[in-house]
Amino acid sequence: MAGYLSEADFVMVEEGFSTRDLLEELTLGASQATTGDVAAFFVADLGAVVRRHFCFLKCLPRVRPFYTVKCNSSPGVLKVLAELGLGFSCANKAEMELVQRIGIPAGKIIYANPCKQIAQIKYAAKHGVRLLSFDNELELAKVVKSHPSAKMVLHIAAEDSPSRLSFKFGASLKSCRHLLENAKRSHMEVVGVSFHVGTGCPDLQAYAQSIADARLVFEMGTELGHRMHILDLGGGFPGLEGAKVRFEEICSVINSALDLYFPEGCGVDILAELGRYYVTSAFTLAVSIIAKKEVLLDQPGREEESGSTPKTIVYHLGEGVYGIFNSVWFDNTCPTPILQKVSLPHVGLFSVVCVCVWVCVCD
Repeated sequence: MAGYLSEADFVMVEEGFSTRDLLEELTLGASQATTGDVAAFFVADLGAVVRRHFCFLKCLPRVRPFYTVKCNSSPGVLKVLAELGLGFSCANKAEMELVQRIGIPAGKIIYANPCKQIAQIKYAAKHGVRLLSFDNELELAKVVKSHPSAKMVLHIAAEDSPSRLSFKFGASLKSCRHLLENAKRSHMEVVGVSFHVGTGCPDLQAYAQSIADARLVFEMGTELGHRMHILDLGGGFPGLEGAKVRFEEICSVINSALDLYFPEGCGVDILAELGRYYVTSAFTLAVSIIAKKEVLLDQPGREEESGSTPKTIVYHLGEGVYGIFNSVWFDNTCPTPILQKVSLPHVGLFSVVCVCVWVCVCD
């Protein structure tokens, strides 16, 4: 153990004691403890996070995982992943502060935001975070001025990916040589290439093509005198079973492409930035039902068949899409409700399997 976790960060339960069992205990206790509102809460199975990690190591043995902090910054999650040896991908000063506060060394942090504030670049420089990404001249110029000792990773567009990220972020292959030349003239060292095919990308070949494109950029950089030794595969890997494309299928394509373009022993350090992959299946939400009502079910023809208008019940929860359920808007998720058995006349509790991804720029 590296000493990131303490006994206060988790609760041990007996073997065979499930998340559902724990939720029943907690929801019953919360309902009996107060006559007012019952606040929503999450239960995190940190064992599920550990199991996802071992699955990753098995499926992508050559890849070093970095956790995308913006996905879920719960201290328990960060500390478990730190114990497992992960690095951390940070998008801003607050995230860098957070992981360094729990003892993560600067060498295990990537400042991966493609649009960085100058003040936050200076913060990274002051606190020893040297690995930064860029995808255009203006971003490079900011780093040259504010953090001249940085090591830069050129973020390229995943041009075969249907993801909107490919349009928002990433340098085109045509612009890469110019950016590498500009970095050389500015005495800024470019040490690698990154890409992101987008969350839930259904096209497996987008991974293979992006790795092939990265090989071309590596050759450009080496030719210009940059010491290229980092390949960052980005993220977007599925966090739940039943995804359109299985994690194991993605890994098979990636491993084949790595063997072809970056064979073992080539001296390249291969990274990936994962968020929802680690935490989606680990978190369960308990939230109060605050109201319900009957509404007419608008189904043409049903009234003629049965002689009456069919009805359904609409439940109102104490949380919504502008809060905990924002992934319904951003990621098109559909949380599955499971009724908890709480025998109080005016209080109902749902435990909802909820995707805990709070922002959807990149994971």
